[in-house]
Amino acid sequence: MPKLPEDFKEKYIRLLGKSRAEEFFNSINDRPKSAFRINSLKENYCVSYEQEKEVSGVSKAYYGKINGQDPAWVSGAVYSQEPTAMFPALFLKACPGQKILDLCAAPGGKSTAISEQLKGEGLLVANEISHSRAKVLRENLERWGTTNSLIVSEKPEKLAQCFPHYFDKILVDAPCSGEGMFRKNPQAIDYWSQNYVLLCQKRQKEILNAAVKMLKPEGELVYSTCTYSPEENEQIVSWLTQKFNLTIMALDVKTRAIDHGHPEWADNNLDLIKTVRFWPTAELGEGQFAAKLKLSPQVEVQGKISRKQKAKKKSKLQKESLNKAEIQLIAEVLDKFNLPAAIKNWRLNSQVRNNHVFIPALLDSANLHLQILSNGVELGLLKKNRFEPSHQLAMVLAEEKQNRVIELSNENYLKYLHGEALRTEFNETGFVLVSCQNFILGFGKISNHIIKNYYPKGLRV
Repeated sequence: MPKLPEDFKEKYIRLLGKSRAEEFFNSINDRPKSAFRINSLKENYCVSYEQEKEVSGVSKAYYGKINGQDPAWVSGAVYSQEPTAMFPALFLKACPGQKILDLCAAPGGKSTAISEQLKGEGLLVANEISHSRAKVLRENLERWGTTNSLIVSEKPEKLAQCFPHYFDKILVDAPCSGEGMFRKNPQAIDYWSQNYVLLCQKRQKEILNAAVKMLKPEGELVYSTCTYSPEENEQIVSWLTQKFNLTIMALDVKTRAIDHGHPEWADNNLDLIKTVRFWPTAELGEGQFAAKLKLSPQVEVQGKISRKQKAKKKSKLQKESLNKAEIQLIAEVLDKFNLPAAIKNWRLNSQVRNNHVFIPALLDSANLHLQILSNGVELGLLKKNRFEPSHQLAMVLAEEKQNRVIELSNENYLKYLHGEALRTEFNETGFVLVSCQNFILGFGKISNHIIKNYYPKGLRV
């Protein structure tokens, strides 16, 4: 068993009682649980992984390990995610057409789940303050086939200035002391101290203070952590209800593997029983806490855009629209594929900026002065007298049945991931989709029976 800090053990003996605490400590010695979700956005999600043991309460989620070089993963047909970490996005219950913020979004498990809930309608703003982790977030959302996300890397306070009372729902999976990851990542034990718990609590309050400013009146906030500590869970939720016009909502939980919140661990607010905590002793997965709160309708909304600002934005958008020559170059590529609904009207909806052609998820993003990694769907890049489609476009095209596809053998699949050119007997020329085991992987371009490799250099093995 990993050696747990004595003050950690004393704390949970005090909270749980000796017998239950010992059971909890022993469970940290068990193997961590691995699971995956199947992507319902993709046209083909007949994955070969075993689907015998479902994750209780989560649709299309199963226990098992995913190989990161498997075609199902590379194509975005599956996402590897710790089982209890699947629940915060589930509790959010995003609806198509809503504006959603995932404030601490990397590596993207929760954002991909929200993307499925939105079904390409509405807006998902996925933020990660760490720029390196935000790049991973972008890769995962693009692989998933998300078409309506704005991916940014900003401090919550900066976002709050740009989106006052803007979002219908916000998910804050806050950075925490990580007690729920002890058996999955034993190094988390070395970082733990009661002072670190309190430091995390301070950081969580700062993040949430910004988050609430971005909620619409009657908007909903899901707060979650992967820790057990009351200081970062019940006490944070109590603080939210005291500081802001927020009320705790009941969670729709379709599994018995939970423990309800403990009012006695905070300020004895009886509504705290509506929050939930997952313990490893329940054998569902690792540690997780979640709460859902609703903002009062009596909130003063500020930051409305003036008519002058709107006119300026409209003028800028007109300058960024495609001209006839550009449309013709793009059509020579896109018209050969079956386009999903999200990009069918690309001629009208596309913008071009620095030769990058994209269908924006948020029209006026350039005026926000944020660090934006991606806005909607990048269709590709305009070059001299030609158009080069993006890898993201290939991932989006996978949402529809395609005919212009080259199926690779397992041997050629590995060569494609390496970035090698391949031979083909396919008679046509130009851009094609490349697949293995019927999972679309990216683009290739055929000339003289040679497939030039367009798999992104940054993703190559």
